Amino acid sequence: MNLRALLLASAVSGALFSVGAQAADMTIGFSQIGSESGWRAAETTVSKAEAKKRNINFKIADAQQKQENQIKAIRSFVAQGVDAIFLAPVVATGWDSVLKEAQEAKIPVVLLDRDIDPAGKDLYLTAVTSDSVHEGKVAGEWLVKTAAGKPCNVVELQGTVGASVATNRKKGFEDGIAGASNVKIVRSQTGDFTRAKGKEVMESFIKAEGGGKNICAVYAHNDDMMVGAIQAMKEAGLKPGTEVLTVSIDAVPDIFKAMAAGEANATVELTPNMAGPAFDAIIAFKDKGTMPPKWIQTESKLYTQADNPMAVYESKKDLGY
Repeated sequence: MNLRALLLASAVSGALFSVGAQAADMTIGFSQIGSESGWRAAETTVSKAEAKKRNINFKIADAQQKQENQIKAIRSFVAQGVDAIFLAPVVATGWDSVLKEAQEAKIPVVLLDRDIDPAGKDLYLTAVTSDSVHEGKVAGEWLVKTAAGKPCNVVELQGTVGASVATNRKKGFEDGIAGASNVKIVRSQTGDFTRAKGKEVMESFIKAEGGGKNICAVYAHNDDMMVGAIQAMKEAGLKPGTEVLTVSIDAVPDIFKAMAAGEANATVELTPNMAGPAFDAIIAFKDKGTMPPKWIQTESKLYTQADNPMAVYESKKDLGY
């Protein structure tokens, strides 16, 4: 984009959203998906702490994993005249109407953790997310390396159907194993990002795959589903972490306990601190009119049993997981 176009874009955005509030005067509403996982609970806890650091009045609405509840919450925040709205979208589509209402009210919206359909990109200020395709790819590449050329049938526990993060983590994993003909996904089903559903789906996988004898590895789109899957494997007489490899995403404390017990192998970290960068972006935008990049990417890291899992567990357990 040339300088003239950039200045024009900034001017248009400045007209769409109000500028000038100081952090201590701000009220920000957060439409949170719910508390379906340990990671989600930690995100809420960390978001509250980051708001407190900045003296921001922070209102959280728990949507209980329902998009209609999120839409109601956003409309309520608009009616209250908040300074900004954070949204962790439960699914990628169906936001145009309500986000246009926020835009017309000159209230900037920041996406946390998940993205929405690209057609709606002009309706939010920025998105603070990890590269969830990259997360899945890291998981896939780890499995290819660990399988070391041996035949490896993988069962996959997907996240919520329609969620951008689930779509991306699936794509990334498939990219990560694409060059290894020995590694293939034989079953894939949603576990809705929950432990209970992860356990239930894993039980069905075990029954369908010869009591689990045909399963080399489990890939889960989050750690909570993997914790449920580990329980299912143990109850079926399998040995997760040795007989069956595991790799998942989020890096919640309980997966490190499983690693320390030898029952889990690897996890890719998703930081729960999405709100900190989001608050900083909003403060700079409101105070100085500084336009943030459209995507603020957070860091991801692979952890294995070699990374002193109990020490990592101790460092994470106080974050509200």
